[in-house]
Amino acid sequence: MLGLLSEMFSYGFLTRAFLVGTLVSLAAALLGVSLVLKRYSMIGDGLSHVGFGALSIAFALNLAPLYVSIPACVVAAFFLLKISENSKIKGDAAIALIASSSLAIGVIATSLSSGLSVDVYGYMFGSILAMQQSDVYISVALSVAVLAVYVLCYNKIFAITFDADFARATGTKAGFYNMLLALLTALTIVVGMRIMGTMLISSLIIFPALSAMRVLRSFKGVIICSGIISIVCFFLGMVFSYVFSIPTGASVVVVNLAVFLIFYVIGKLLKR
Repeated sequence: MLGLLSEMFSYGFLTRAFLVGTLVSLAAALLGVSLVLKRYSMIGDGLSHVGFGALSIAFALNLAPLYVSIPACVVAAFFLLKISENSKIKGDAAIALIASSSLAIGVIATSLSSGLSVDVYGYMFGSILAMQQSDVYISVALSVAVLAVYVLCYNKIFAITFDADFARATGTKAGFYNMLLALLTALTIVVGMRIMGTMLISSLIIFPALSAMRVLRSFKGVIICSGIISIVCFFLGMVFSYVFSIPTGASVVVVNLAVFLIFYVIGKLLKR
């Protein structure tokens, strides 16, 4: 096992992917707990489709992908929050509306330009081979910023997660912290797209939180367990991807699925 790990991390691109993937997995897991509890977990899926649309337009116009997808996902996150709060369109319907529209725009932009190129395919399904040094710097900076803001605002995020009305009554600016949660989610989605792909990145938000909730009941316990699960699953996914020559994003998702099933069984046994 040590020989395998030594061989893997002798490659610079794998070391870069592991660094970025660990930070993204941790950030996604922490945010995922609040999003799942607020029944807003599919925002990750919606924003990933927005990311695909933005990336397709960026490639068609020969622009830097991250510089287009970051503002697009941030604006979409705010828009989703405002739609679900201030109109008759509920959260799941708003996400479906934005996701399908963005996907359609992305498909049209791709078909009108060069078609499904290697770069577009890599962003759709993830490609650790394409991690450049500049991608690492941007991804690490954004991931660290997301984690730092989450830790600093932990108590406020806890309050709005369980009872936004009560939090608002006690003086907490619930609207601001909901916006902050949406912003952090958008940044995490954008950063994770390079490794996981736009089609699979939402799994990092959903699976670890659901797995932890099968066996734990306290918010802090679920947060800690979710973070550990996410990092371990990403690491194992990378190892399986390297050994069996399969896409990293898909490998990570399958490992997360296996862990969820294990925790589901453990949760059933503990209830007995």
